[in-house]
Amino acid sequence: MLSTPSYAAHSSQSPLVRHLISRRNVGPNDVQIAIEFCGVCHTDIHHSRNDWGRANYPMVPGHEIVGKVTALGANASHLKIGQQVAVGCFVNACRTCSSCQSDMEQYCLNGFTATYNSPSKDPGGFTYGGYSKSIVVNEHFVLKIPEGLDPAGAAPLLCAGITTYSPLKHWGVKPGMTVGVIGLGGLGHMGVKLSHAMGAKTVMITTSTGKAADAKRLGADAVLISSDAAAMQAMSNQFDFLLNTIPVAHDFNQYMPLLKVDGTMCIVGAIGATGELNSGPLVFGRRNVAGSLVGGIKETQEMLDFCGKHKITSDIEVISIDEINQAYERMIKSDVKYRFVIDMGSLA
Repeated sequence: MLSTPSYAAHSSQSPLVRHLISRRNVGPNDVQIAIEFCGVCHTDIHHSRNDWGRANYPMVPGHEIVGKVTALGANASHLKIGQQVAVGCFVNACRTCSSCQSDMEQYCLNGFTATYNSPSKDPGGFTYGGYSKSIVVNEHFVLKIPEGLDPAGAAPLLCAGITTYSPLKHWGVKPGMTVGVIGLGGLGHMGVKLSHAMGAKTVMITTSTGKAADAKRLGADAVLISSDAAAMQAMSNQFDFLLNTIPVAHDFNQYMPLLKVDGTMCIVGAIGATGELNSGPLVFGRRNVAGSLVGGIKETQEMLDFCGKHKITSDIEVISIDEINQAYERMIKSDVKYRFVIDMGSLA
């Protein structure tokens, strides 16, 4: 086993602190990675503080991992020592169910193994994430970072990037379409960049007039203020697709009239009960409400290659690991544009 320093939460109430963990030995199909950068996701906060009631401690969060290959198993043939690679939200799946066979491991019918906080045969009994110096992962779940893509800015692509790319791709976003991205945060800013790169007319939909300039800088063609009833009415039946990135429960109904006939609003932010949904706009416009998780390994690599081609990374603020607890508090206040990324070189 390999001992490696990390930062871990030891209870729902405690701050993250330095903690030594053990990684499994490199098996025949494994890749050992020296972690250079790890993005910070709202999911990290929710799990660390047991907001969803399934936390296992000590917990080492982090599922937006970028680093370099330091060791390869005998059968790990598609990577090289020193190559820059990435690990996203999961590190295993059954590989045999219909979802896995269709390259949709994120919907594994037997449940995927999350990069952290999932039961595992690894040392400790649960997976430990990217707030650490190294990780050992089956090669199937290791992704390649395109040359020329900033590794720190690429880290959030492993979650925020693929969470927004996957539905945009699935619903066929392309030139000639009008796409609305609802909410300008970690997910929303990636949705704007990706929709713009796909050639769609991209509209940022937000309650805040103060976000208009930034939305246009990111690639939005226009900004729609959702609290402006007249402006919302004027945009009725204008959108082919809405990407809803708002991370908390809210009223979906106000957005449904924006969709054209056969238009879809996809939920990627809020998870759980959201109140009543008025079926009228669905029935009278054959509109759809859908949801989407991250992408499978094949699609995530496709997303990384797309971002490499179009020079897309997340807008980030790089922090040292000892700033992580303050970063959590700032994230709760939306005090970051738009993702924190930990420089893991700061972990001695």
